[in-house]
Amino acid sequence: MPSSRAQKSINQAMFKATKLTGVGKLLDATRLIQRTLFGAEPSAAPQSTPTPAQAKPDANNPPAVIILPAADRYQPTPAATPGRKASFSKHAFAFEGDTYPYHLYIPAATGDAVGKLMPLVVLLHGCKQDALDFANGTAMNTLAGAHNAMVLYPEQTTSGNAMRCWNWFDPSHQQAGRGEPGMIAALTQKIMAQHSADPARVYVAGLSAGGAMAAVVAGLYPNLFAAVGVHSGLAAGAAQDVMSAFSAMRSGAKGHKTSALPTIVFHGTADTTVNPDNSEFITDAALVALKASGLSLTKTKSNIESSSTPGKPDHAERTVYSNASGTPFVESWRVMAGPHAWSGGNAQGSYTDPDGPDASGAMLAFFLRHEKVRAAAN
Repeated sequence: MPSSRAQKSINQAMFKATKLTGVGKLLDATRLIQRTLFGAEPSAAPQSTPTPAQAKPDANNPPAVIILPAADRYQPTPAATPGRKASFSKHAFAFEGDTYPYHLYIPAATGDAVGKLMPLVVLLHGCKQDALDFANGTAMNTLAGAHNAMVLYPEQTTSGNAMRCWNWFDPSHQQAGRGEPGMIAALTQKIMAQHSADPARVYVAGLSAGGAMAAVVAGLYPNLFAAVGVHSGLAAGAAQDVMSAFSAMRSGAKGHKTSALPTIVFHGTADTTVNPDNSEFITDAALVALKASGLSLTKTKSNIESSSTPGKPDHAERTVYSNASGTPFVESWRVMAGPHAWSGGNAQGSYTDPDGPDASGAMLAFFLRHEKVRAAAN
């Protein structure tokens, strides 16, 4: 928690920012908040905080769902060679007049694995990160390669947000078919169309602002994704502007009704950037939606030691809600003494907590236990 002097400075800045916002000086208010919170770079893991939306909403009010041209819709692409080398490459995607970078990991394949449909995991980075940094920090590519899974890393631009935060708190980015959720969904469909992605096994997850946006995207596109993961994030609908975003991050906030998707949540109890109570709001919303769909779940708890340093206080309390056959539909990991960082992450990336339990491994294992009902063959 910040010192009393630091908290007083924050409160004064928030008061001044509110007055600036009231007279239409939104940019000045934002800069004041950023100077207060980021006057000096932290020596430990950097902290991510959202900033106002700068993305360009579509003035033509596009439809609520993304409909790709017939030529771009999902069609498994047969392998042209007897084998495939692993690749991790950078590309660009145009949407609503903006161009978004992204990285795509495709695992190696030989023998029977060539041409088989692959799971696809969409990972959304946090503030002050980019796709490559997030890939290094989560080390998800290594895990995905062992499970013949692809990983897609969409990247926020500095023109969309000066600190590369996904604008999860802006109403223009909380609707299907437009803004950042529309871009992420359209890019996901593009990758599915161009590669051998399994439409029944597509998942989305993220860290901090990326985790909050993952919750938004999953809620808007329940027919596209089979499960969602939120690390150190907030519930969909927890904020509607900059001021409510800071309030939700500081004190926690409930979101709105969400889709009935399997959900896994990670959050450190020592997180001073996003209040850990937000993880409970995400979990509660998922449970309400799943139970409303007719699913009966049983709750169990266990303690998980850190995978890298057994015996350290950086362990987790894992709460699982499973169906009658034992399949977990909701998992909540409270990483004890964990900071605002990816638990069990690689120190080569920012916002990582190498001593924590392995969030990447837990999320991928959870995801691969869930898939959409496949369409019957003609």
